[in-house]
Amino acid sequence: MRAKTVISERRACQLMAISRTVLHYAARPEIDGGQLRHRITELASQRRRFGYRRIHALLRREGARVNVKRVHRLYQLEGLQVRRRKRRHGVAVERRPLQMPTAPNQVWSMDFVSDALEYGRRIKCLTIVDDFTKESVDIVVDHGIGGDYVARVLDRAGQFRGLPQVIRTDQGPEFTGKALDQWAWQRGVALRLIEAGKPTQNAYIESFNGKFRDECLNEHWFRSLAEARVLIAAWRKDYNQSRPHSALEYRTPAEFAAAFRARHAGPERQEAWS
Repeated sequence: MRAKTVISERRACQLMAISRTVLHYAARPEIDGGQLRHRITELASQRRRFGYRRIHALLRREGARVNVKRVHRLYQLEGLQVRRRKRRHGVAVERRPLQMPTAPNQVWSMDFVSDALEYGRRIKCLTIVDDFTKESVDIVVDHGIGGDYVARVLDRAGQFRGLPQVIRTDQGPEFTGKALDQWAWQRGVALRLIEAGKPTQNAYIESFNGKFRDECLNEHWFRSLAEARVLIAAWRKDYNQSRPHSALEYRTPAEFAAAFRARHAGPERQEAWS
């Protein structure tokens, strides 16, 4: 009886001209088509800005053995292509130099400042400034402020000090919508938009907003909308009546406005302003 010759696995593979990896290969079942399609849809709903390549990477991370081309085909069949965001084009406006007004109520500037409450809900602050006196005409705080809301705020401010000749704003949707445009036309107020992406063209309100954020918003931790309104109103009063302003020779905006009225108005006019 002839003895059996035992050779190593490596030698056997060399004689058969095959790779050792082929010898040990074990096919893994591919993920089921319906299950794969469902998982692709599920991932795309969770990651709405992910394309098919990122979805494929997530599937591979989960251990799925699937080809990127198959993921692409199923991704398209489900209509999951990422929609390209429409670029919002700014309104074409004439470039105007930032000029210093010569009297109160000639030009007001408006802008929005965002912050958050203690539990994370966002709040918006509509800031309105008289460019000449540097007075804070109003700071309105709410969760949402649209064009109609802005118009009502301006009407309320106008009851106490009259409306301005011009209001300068950026190209935010609240300022470029029909509601504010109709309001301005009915009241004879000119809306002056700055160029898109040019905040320096509205430098007076940008300067005010910087002080507002640094001295008020960053100093408080608002627990509720009501508390935010109270604290912001208190800061606005202090800004107008107590805080020295370097651009006004360190007088307060209220002092500067009162001195201007005293110089340019008679007794009857002074009484009407006060």
